Amino acid sequence: MYIEDISPYVFQIGPLAVRWYGLMFAVSVLIGFYYLRKHGLKKGFNEDSLFILFIIILLSLVAGARLVFVVTNWSFFMEHPELIIRVDRGGLAFHGGLLGGILSSWLYCRIKGLNWWSLADLAVPGVALGYSLVRFANIFNQEILGREATMFFFERHPAQIYGILIGLLLLLFHNYLARRKDLKPGFLFWNFILGYTILRGLIEDTFRINPLPVWGYVSEAWGAGFFTIVQLLTLPIIALCLFMFWKIKRD
Repeated sequence: MYIEDISPYVFQIGPLAVRWYGLMFAVSVLIGFYYLRKHGLKKGFNEDSLFILFIIILLSLVAGARLVFVVTNWSFFMEHPELIIRVDRGGLAFHGGLLGGILSSWLYCRIKGLNWWSLADLAVPGVALGYSLVRFANIFNQEILGREATMFFFERHPAQIYGILIGLLLLLFHNYLARRKDLKPGFLFWNFILGYTILRGLIEDTFRINPLPVWGYVSEAWGAGFFTIVQLLTLPIIALCLFMFWKIKRD
């Protein structure tokens, strides 16, 4: 979705400027922590441990997401190194953030003797909603633009809207599954990863303008492109999720 002359700022008062991207990220962080704390306490986890874990996840998520984004857009940041730390302007790679959050939280839980699988399940609502909120902010930053297409009534695919709907759909499906009492810890988390991977690869990355290399076919009529780096990672991640399902079932 492209809206001409849209402002990336919620408001500006002198030198104080609040961007939509920063606001939506902050809201998603607060919601994620609220859910993790509320349900983590019900499961018997210590409040201090939950708070420390959340801080670790947040820092590693931002660092991992920014690192991957900068590396995959290195030519741009070589010319503008002062923008490397400006995460408030956007530019967080979801897969990088996810990897950073998983590794850091797993290591912390292993050191402290906490059940990582149960805590991972509690992270899903915040991540899913956060994904939708950040995609909403991408509209104001004019990022994640869709490809132009001639076969539809719109000029270009509303890729940010696709992302918003993906996050909300995954959140609703998670809430539906969370009512079940027969699911082992970890299933909800890897089910989210599986659903996200499939929907992101098949829908969002197919119809968005992707700065990463594309190999294969691009249809100007349908506004579809194959294959992006994210799409090429889809099958390995699906295989990882299936392995995790097997491991959860076996344990």
